[in-house]
Amino acid sequence: MTDSLRLWLRLVPAYAAGYFLSYGLRSVNAVIAPELMQELHISAAGLGLLTSAYFLAFGLFQLPLGLLLDRFGPRRVEAALLLVAASGCGLFAVGTSLEMLALGRALIGLGVSACLMAGFKAFSQWFPAERQASLTATIMVAGGLGALTASVPVEAALPLLGWRGVFMVVAVLLVLAAGFLTTVPDQALGGQRESFTQQLRTLAGIYGNRNFWRFAPQGALTVGGYMAIQGLWAVPWLIEVNGASRADAAGVLFLLSLAMLAGFLFVATCSGWLARHGVSPMALLTVGMGLALAAELAILVGVAPAVWLWPLLGLSFSLGNIAYSQLAASFPVALSGRVNTALNLMVFVGAFVLQWGIGAAVDAFTGSGMLRADAFRATFSALLVAQVLAFVWFLVPTKR
Repeated sequence: MTDSLRLWLRLVPAYAAGYFLSYGLRSVNAVIAPELMQELHISAAGLGLLTSAYFLAFGLFQLPLGLLLDRFGPRRVEAALLLVAASGCGLFAVGTSLEMLALGRALIGLGVSACLMAGFKAFSQWFPAERQASLTATIMVAGGLGALTASVPVEAALPLLGWRGVFMVVAVLLVLAAGFLTTVPDQALGGQRESFTQQLRTLAGIYGNRNFWRFAPQGALTVGGYMAIQGLWAVPWLIEVNGASRADAAGVLFLLSLAMLAGFLFVATCSGWLARHGVSPMALLTVGMGLALAAELAILVGVAPAVWLWPLLGLSFSLGNIAYSQLAASFPVALSGRVNTALNLMVFVGAFVLQWGIGAAVDAFTGSGMLRADAFRATFSALLVAQVLAFVWFLVPTKR
């Protein structure tokens, strides 16, 4: 066994385990939404606000998270935060009011906020730049598996465990994942030589960088919009617009996640080969985002059965996470934690606003007399227009 493979086996599975749980928790409310609405007697807007509390806490912590990762290292930061996520799952499992569940959901979002960024930071420390796209996709495979688990498997487990039992099981798994992380190697950090004031000044420079703002709108509206839909509104859309049963909608969500996983595997195994043959990661990112917008339009128009169109959407968005490695490559390695979390803040703020906003818009359109299916179509159409504008802005090149 080579030293490189030995290092891969020590690092990647530990960070992948946390991201598996993170992505599953992000998506699970889409499946349990009917139970939550019935038990808590909440509207679509209330459900959107409850579920998006994950994104709000996750997003708000991204800036301090970047400072912590660059200062204390990914292993310590993620292990501590996973214990916070475990406490959030426990609170969500026993909560009896909307406020308690929202607080639990926010603690979950805070606790898993480092799962992807910590992996990115660790990989940038230990592996060369040419392997970053592949490593990024590898940890995203774990996220895809988490999304798969949060679809049909969770739907099948509900009669046995109930949604509260599911969250108690995940709380235990989060504690085990935190322990797993304590076994990985650590490395001295360049960020430790900076004062806190210097770190903040550097962070301000990142947000003042033109190249950062090339990626940020697409991250907020397109990637954030996909997360809002996958994490909550896909199943209600399939039920309200396509007339699917909850079991059939969970099946479509499973296929979407499976296609997303296939895309992650493709990037993890083929991005290096494609780059050597003239197809850059940036080209993959551009094609993927353009194809995702086309898939959204096809879903709106209904040009084919949902069982075909939603997996195409998942496959397209699997290429979106290439943006992190491409943006980070234009900054020094010592800043990678702050660069990635700065972009991630935009993504998760977008996901929070859109997940809540979609529910509020559907309620508003329905309240004005529009049929519920038409309210969903109008809301998703407005989102698509904003995403197209962000994509056009992304196509404008900048100096690296």
